[in-house]
Amino acid sequence: MLLGAALMMSSCSDGRVHSQAVYMLVDTSGTYAQEMNKASKIINYLLATLNPGDSMAVAKVETRSFTEKDIISRVTFDTRPTQATAQKRAFKAKIEAFANEVKGSAYTDITGGLIQGAEYLNETRAGTKTIVIFSDMQEELGEGTKRDFPIQLDGIRIVVLNVTKLKSDNADPRQYLARLKRWESRVRKAGATDWEMVNDLENNMQRILNIR
Repeated sequence: MLLGAALMMSSCSDGRVHSQAVYMLVDTSGTYAQEMNKASKIINYLLATLNPGDSMAVAKVETRSFTEKDIISRVTFDTRPTQATAQKRAFKAKIEAFANEVKGSAYTDITGGLIQGAEYLNETRAGTKTIVIFSDMQEELGEGTKRDFPIQLDGIRIVVLNVTKLKSDNADPRQYLARLKRWESRVRKAGATDWEMVNDLENNMQRILNIR
């Protein structure tokens, strides 16, 4: 009985058990790097909305994204509100510094970013885990980069933002629709709990964190 009570108290005292964690992937390939101003607004929204005890990380998608060096900033907010506010200011400063010097990469390894993101989210042990992808979802892999294998996204929500249309999409919209369908199918097979696309950022920002 004492052991059971201790376990219950331990579970309740762990601020992360019912918290949420967000891992945001920012596409920095080619001309999409010019969209960084929009990405910064989304990051600021997340910082303002997440609570003490929540976790957040922002990483860039580039030629090969399965590495911690691509994580621009990450933090688990202190349960003390004043400390959490200070952490959010520091986080914002890192993102602003990155935005001022971002350079477009040659390739777009979205899959590698998803794998890295899943690792981070699982380590947080958060109750709600979300990967946010800010990209046109056109994956282009450099020579020698292998990503054609099943990935694991069990228990993770996937939200894609600002999926701009390529020039070829304008000529044949079926390419755009097929690209999104392929990604949705892949992440659902990987165990993702949800797939949502948000392009109207002005009116639907709350959907990123599933706030109703």
